[in-house]
Amino acid sequence: MSPFVVGHATHPQWSGALALVVAQLEAQWAGRGEPANEPPTLGFVYLTDAYADAAGPLLAALRQRWPGVAFVGTVGIGVCASGVEYFDEPGLAVMLAALPRDQFQVFSGAAGLRSARSPAQRAATALVHADPSTPDLTELLAELADRTETGYLFGGVSASRRRSVQLADGVFEGGLSGVAFGADVHVISRVTQGCTPLGPARQVTACEGTVVLALDGQPALPQLLRDLRLLDERDAAGALSPQKLREAVPRLRRTLVGLTEPATAEPVVPSGRPPVPRGSFGEEVRVRHLIGVDPGRRAFAVAEQVHPGMGLTFCERDAAAARRDLVRMCTEVREEFESRAEALRPPAPAAGPAVPATGVGGAAEAAAAPRLLGAVYVSCSGRGGPHFGGPSAEMQIVRHALGDVPLVGFFAAGEIAHRQLYGYTGVLTVFCS
Repeated sequence: MSPFVVGHATHPQWSGALALVVAQLEAQWAGRGEPANEPPTLGFVYLTDAYADAAGPLLAALRQRWPGVAFVGTVGIGVCASGVEYFDEPGLAVMLAALPRDQFQVFSGAAGLRSARSPAQRAATALVHADPSTPDLTELLAELADRTETGYLFGGVSASRRRSVQLADGVFEGGLSGVAFGADVHVISRVTQGCTPLGPARQVTACEGTVVLALDGQPALPQLLRDLRLLDERDAAGALSPQKLREAVPRLRRTLVGLTEPATAEPVVPSGRPPVPRGSFGEEVRVRHLIGVDPGRRAFAVAEQVHPGMGLTFCERDAAAARRDLVRMCTEVREEFESRAEALRPPAPAAGPAVPATGVGGAAEAAAAPRLLGAVYVSCSGRGGPHFGGPSAEMQIVRHALGDVPLVGFFAAGEIAHRQLYGYTGVLTVFCS
């Protein structure tokens, strides 16, 4: 049985949801058949903002029931479990795991990530939760990534209409928190994008802060208008009349920009990944809002500091493209796991008497076989079932691809993967033996 178990529930009162979750976790843990000396050591807790004000007593109740478990988590507009979403309603999802205590450490503003006593104990990866009001968040993520062996982070930004709380062996607001994992905790992680390009990839050639002045050596605003087909390609003036510009505002509000680092920068995605389908974004793209236009300077502004040499592509949210890319991401995760499992499989024995699969050797071999243990999924609060066409549709796609793997997660105000902050994406991370 898996060393991960999950419970999830909705209830008007947080205490009612917790009682239902605890009952599920206890029943599953008792049914694992594992030795009694292997209790859970780490808990992942995600709650919707309906329970945000009760984060303190909720955590206290969990710690009273499992006093030896370290708990981490945060609040979201929605939370999810395998095949289920509690979106914009009260909801609680908890996953317990039996991981070696020397292979993880909880960190927060009150207890930072400790330096490893030996290279073998250095953090390899980290699950990160962040407060949306944290200054210089992108720089903090890069600094944290540098303190891990692989440089890989995964997680998301708290999303709440009440308190933006984080759980990390305590209740916190502001900054970063989470749990770092050692090299013996094996993970596979991928990003799925939710937008589709509207025009060609361009290069920022002049800018000031968040204002893009020129693309490919030409004034930036006309390039935007042409890619949105709001301006005729032959229009040399490259401007709309004030009336036409006002009429274009609804279209501009739906428009986003996909940014990439200059080609000379270190690649975000490791080499060897399958190519991204045409008409889709890869993991190197960060989607940001278009926040304004400046007709006087024939420029526009985006929700991030830009630099000369950055790539920029106009885009928009696309449910069909998001569904295709979600399937693509889940398929990649499954294929990489199967590839790893095949590489670890021992060679076939020489011809001889057959050993029954149900014998002692067969049972031990099955227990040692690589397997998916559990998963964490962080999705944008603008996604979820409603964006994919029905209740829990996004999580049902993930469940169809992965099977009944214990999974928890939340709908965030920004998604964290590698060392970057994304938007309108989903980040799936699976733990495997």
